[in-house]
Amino acid sequence: MSLQQAQAILSEQVMPKVRASLPTNAGAILAGNAQKMNSAMTEMALNFVLALFILFLLMTALFKSATDSALVLLVMPLAIAGGVLALFILNLFTFQSLDLLTMIGFIILLGLVVNNAILLVDQTKVALASGLSHNTAVKQAVLLRARPVYLSTLTSLFGMLPLMLMPGVGSEIYRGLATVIVGGMAISALFTLILMPSLLQLGRNTTPASTNQQTTSAVQ
Repeated sequence: MSLQQAQAILSEQVMPKVRASLPTNAGAILAGNAQKMNSAMTEMALNFVLALFILFLLMTALFKSATDSALVLLVMPLAIAGGVLALFILNLFTFQSLDLLTMIGFIILLGLVVNNAILLVDQTKVALASGLSHNTAVKQAVLLRARPVYLSTLTSLFGMLPLMLMPGVGSEIYRGLATVIVGGMAISALFTLILMPSLLQLGRNTTPASTNQQTTSAVQ
């Protein structure tokens, strides 16, 4: 039984009876490892939010656009959903709690999945700078970056699959971390090449400015 399960049983079944038997000027709390686990989970959630904020600032400095940085971060819900789904499927066969290392897996996943989106956004900006229309630039980015996206994804997947599938002494320690990364990377790779081009097309003009100027001059 994991510490999280034991704490849930104590909180729901034991602690109410203990508190009911105590006088009004007394109280009872779960301390020791239970208190440390609660503190660790709170700190991990804060670290995840801080990592998102720092990543947003770095990409804003790289792209010189807060909008493009926000578009890249929109792949994160898909990755998190993939990690949760992978944990759910794993729990159908063997128990895996949401322990500290599993939560660290979500933070690692944050740095892995944004790489694919960054490739697409950067290639689109390069193509736009060369004078292509927005629609053509997005198509070119998908064609040129599809292979690197899938190669990097397959590298991460096959690197983590032994930790996820192979039994052995101590394998359960890292199984949750590997499962989160495998599920998040797989779902993210499947949808990044569909979601990101669609997001890049939103609110964009499909005709380059130079073409508009030439057309206007020809009409005059």
